[in-house]
Amino acid sequence: MDLMYYCEQLMTVIRRSVSVGLLLCMGGWFTACAPAKTVRVEDVRVTPVTSADIQKAVRESGAKVVLVNIWATWCEPCRQEFPGLVSVAHKYQGQGLKVLLVSADLETELPAVKKFLAERGVEFPAYLKAEKDQEFIDGMGKQWEGALPATFLYDGTGKLRDFWEGETAFSVFEQRVVKILGEPIKTTGGTP
Repeated sequence: MDLMYYCEQLMTVIRRSVSVGLLLCMGGWFTACAPAKTVRVEDVRVTPVTSADIQKAVRESGAKVVLVNIWATWCEPCRQEFPGLVSVAHKYQGQGLKVLLVSADLETELPAVKKFLAERGVEFPAYLKAEKDQEFIDGMGKQWEGALPATFLYDGTGKLRDFWEGETAFSVFEQRVVKILGEPIKTTGGTP
C-alpha cells in the first residue's frame, strides 16, 4: 500500500514538472512565432548597400547593440530563423538594440525581398547587398566564409562581439543580445 501511494505521488510530481516545462517551452516558442505585424509591401524600405555602408551604419548607429543578419529569400535556414530574429528586434529595440537585415538576393529579386519582409512584419529599414559576393563577404570580416544566414553582433562602440553562421533560434538570439545589452559601454577616452 505504501509503495502504491509513493508511486502515485511520484507520478503526480512528474506530470506537473512535465506540464510546467512544456508551458515554459511553449511560451518561448509562442514569443518567437507570434503573429507578424501587418506591414504593406509598399511601406517596406530596402536600401542597396556595400559592406562599407554596413560597417559605417554599425559605427554610427547610436545603439547599445547592433545585430547584422545577412540572409536571402531562397535560403531555407534564413526563412526558418526569421520569425525569431524579428521577434528579438521588436522585443529589444526599446532597450538599445538595432537590427540591420541585409538581403543577399540579386537586385532583380527586390520585389520578392520586399514581399518577404512585409509578410514577416519588418517595418524597420532593411538592406540589399549591392556589391559582388566575395567583395561583400571580405568587407564584412575574415571570419565569414559566405554561408547564410550569417549574424554579426556589435557593441555600442562598433566592436564585433559575436559572429555565427547558420540558423539560430529566438532563445539564442535573445541570450546573445541580452548579454551585450547588460554590459556597460566602454568608451575610448576623451572628455565629455
